[in-house]
Order: sequence, then structure tokens, then C-alpha cells
Amino acid sequence: IAQCLIDPSTPRPPKVMLPNPFYQIYEGAALLAGAQPYYLNSSSQAPFHPDFNLSSDDWDACQMLYLCSPGNPTGNVIDLEQYQMLIELALRHNFVLIGDECYSEIYLNESNPPLGLLQACQQLGHADFKNCLVFHSLSKRSNAPGLRSGFVAGDAHLIDQFRLYRTYHGCAMPPPVQYASIAAWQDEAHVVENRRLYREKFNLTKEILADVAEVHLPEGGFYLWLSTPIDDIEFTKKLYEKQNITVLPGSYLSREFNGVNPGFQRVRIALVADKAECEDAALRLRHFLHALQFQ
Repeated sequence: IAQCLIDPSTPRPPKVMLPNPFYQIYEGAALLAGAQPYYLNSSSQAPFHPDFNLSSDDWDACQMLYLCSPGNPTGNVIDLEQYQMLIELALRHNFVLIGDECYSEIYLNESNPPLGLLQACQQLGHADFKNCLVFHSLSKRSNAPGLRSGFVAGDAHLIDQFRLYRTYHGCAMPPPVQYASIAAWQDEAHVVENRRLYREKFNLTKEILADVAEVHLPEGGFYLWLSTPIDDIEFTKKLYEKQNITVLPGSYLSREFNGVNPGFQRVRIALVADKAECEDAALRLRHFLHALQFQ
């Protein structure tokens, strides 16, 4: 999407703004499109919202802003007030809002699903969705990342450009995958059950780690964004060496920007295994953290 919407011929390199920490594809897409990534540092405390307090010159240079709600890896969710501010900025400074909503159907409060970008547009009377696109996927809601199946929706003019780009740079989805996708998109029962299982795993993990770590349950997604008492890369190595548990260093998911690396001394823990495996891993993690406290 960045390659078909970014105009690299501007006097200064166009900026693509992205949350920090972030899903690495955002940065790679910006660089491939000839743009300059501009990192929006997240707050150090839950709910880890990105800092959107930028100058008018920065917004003028922006051609695209990636939003991820619920966020990967932090689990933060963007509310209506933030969406209103960002939509108004996108229209005023003429940049594209990209909503990565692949985790939108995984959330802990069944009665309060995360608000999506296009939903916010409708509530705010922005009925043509100008400068707004959202991306959805089966990979998280249906635990089917291998299908590579999803959809894009929003501004009709931008969709036309994207469709043309996909015609020449994409590939057709095989019929078996299309049929599987139809079945998955039409069934909501398995998605509700998926959320129930995640709630169980989150609550169990928090209970197990309660006396050795401060665990903030995310508003959405399936990650714990856990603070570490030592360097996150060293923590990851030692955890694997001592307990055979694999987590992802927060520094791998972020960049140092304005003297801050929001991923430093944090790790991303994915609770995607079944309940028994997550319980076993949480107990091992508890033992590891307890041992660190007495080194």
C-alpha cells in the first residue's frame, strides 16, 4: 500500500509515521517506497498510546500514518477522541490514515469491542472515508495466518489505486483458500470462543506472575508487553537458556527516537499456545523472574 500511495518526488523525503514499537512491515514498506520513517514513541505506561503531539510542519511532511488498534505489541486501543483528532489532521494536511485492524476481533471485554477507524468515520459524519483505509485479516480472529486472507476497505479513490497496484504486483488467491475464507468470515461462533480462551489464558498468566511482575492486561490482541528487570535481549537469551521459553525482545520491535527506545527492557509474550502450555510457560517464567530477584 505504501508503494502505490507514496509520492517520493516531493522536495523533501516524504514521512511515513508509525507507532513505536511497531510491526516491522510498516518500516520496511516506508523504506521501499522511498519515504522516511518517523517514529511516534509510545508512553512507557499502559495503555501505551503513541505520542501524536507533533508540529504542523511534521504533519505537512506526512504522507501516511500507520495506526494499529489493538496495537502490536502493546495492545493499546485508539478511542473516538483520538480518531477524531487524527481524521481532522489527515484531512487538513492531506495524508492517508492506514488502520491495521488485524487484532480488532481479539479483546478482553466482550461487551466493549475496540472502535475501528471506519466506525469512527461514520460516527463523526465522515461518510466517504476520505484519506482512510483499514486492513483486516483472518490470521488472528480465526488463527489462520497461513491462509494469507484478508480485505481492505475505505476511501474509494484510494481503493482504485490499490486495486491497480495489486493487479500487477499481487497474485490471485487459490480457490481452496477462497472457499476456506468464506467459511471463516461467515462464522462468528469460533471467534467468540477464541476470545473466551484468550481471556482465560490472560487471567491465568496474570495470577501466576502476580508476585514477581507487574502485568498489564491489554485492551486487545494476544500479547503481554512485559517489563523486564534487566536488558531485554539478555533477558530473552537467559529465559531460553534456563527455561526453554521463547519471547521477543522489545528492542527488536522498536527504534531509538528522540533519545528514547520504548521497547528497551520489555518483551513481547504471545499467548497463542493452548491453556496448558501457557500455564506451564507462565510457571517457568515466574520461576525465572523469582531467581533474577535474588541474583
